[in-house]
Amino acid sequence: MTKEDIQRVYDDLEDDRIKTRNGTIFQDRSSYYNKIFKGKPFRLAGKDGLAEDVIESFKNSPRIVRYATEESFRKLVRVSRNPVHQLLLWLAWDIGENIQTLLALTREDFIAQVNRHSGEREYIVNLPASKLKRSRLTRSEVTLYPETTRLLDLVLPSAPLNDGYLFNSGYRAAAKVLAKAVQRSGASTMPHGEPVRWKDLRSGMACHLLRSGWTRDEVNARLGHAPNSNTLNAYINFLAIDREAPKQRLWSRETDQQERRDQAVVHDATAADKTKPSAGELDRLNREVSRLRGVIRFCLTDQLFGACTVALGLSIGYAGAREEAMDGPKQIEHWSWRAGQTRSPV
Repeated sequence: MTKEDIQRVYDDLEDDRIKTRNGTIFQDRSSYYNKIFKGKPFRLAGKDGLAEDVIESFKNSPRIVRYATEESFRKLVRVSRNPVHQLLLWLAWDIGENIQTLLALTREDFIAQVNRHSGEREYIVNLPASKLKRSRLTRSEVTLYPETTRLLDLVLPSAPLNDGYLFNSGYRAAAKVLAKAVQRSGASTMPHGEPVRWKDLRSGMACHLLRSGWTRDEVNARLGHAPNSNTLNAYINFLAIDREAPKQRLWSRETDQQERRDQAVVHDATAADKTKPSAGELDRLNREVSRLRGVIRFCLTDQLFGACTVALGLSIGYAGAREEAMDGPKQIEHWSWRAGQTRSPV
């Protein structure tokens, strides 16, 4: 027996592939490790040191990040034609429990209700301790997605009563269903593009909820972890969830400053528009300027104070002003001589 053999037994035990003689999963794994891996059989075979190394390396090794994205999950659902298989996929993503727990659920574990806030149908899924890993908390979860509710409405009526399993298949059959869906869809996991496993849907659900704004404690409770569990830390660090809040504050501050600058520019432009004359006012001013230019030109040409006075009066016309300013034919000749040309007083 090699270290790799012991590692394989350890992994199968953690993945619920090794069961008791009654066909149930081991609830007390720590006792199994103490009685088997650290027990007399391994000591007599001289393999107790290898077993100890496997257990310690698992405890001390950093948690590997591997999860399915929502896009990959929906690819799996699209290529699955059987409603029962679709329901199993949706429960794995929606409730986020271990596949062995989901396979052990019965019709009586689901209770339909109407959400008092949205008015939509949903299901409460009871997760008793007898169907959970020892490390998981007994709890009840509400379905989050309408697809899960729709498939439960379709599958539950034909499910057997009196504690009959909702899914009439074991782990191997479920593994084959997922492997076939992965092959058809090409769905892979983050970050290394590995094929999707059942447990990757659980971690994918957790990552999706974290990205959707759920807190660490809320996701921990959904997963059935203890409040002080650090299981999510590796995923939170990988997704940089804790870094998003400071970045959001920085972005909000810069956005506020830019908005204030934009408002100042708009205010200045509005003030400038208020001081700018309108089109009608500008036309009136242009006509007034043209009129004044004519008056000034007349005054400079004739150099008569009386004529300027009459022209600036604005109450009489140009011709009347000339008539009032004239003092007989001599005055008319005087104008013509000063202008250097022969002019008519009319």
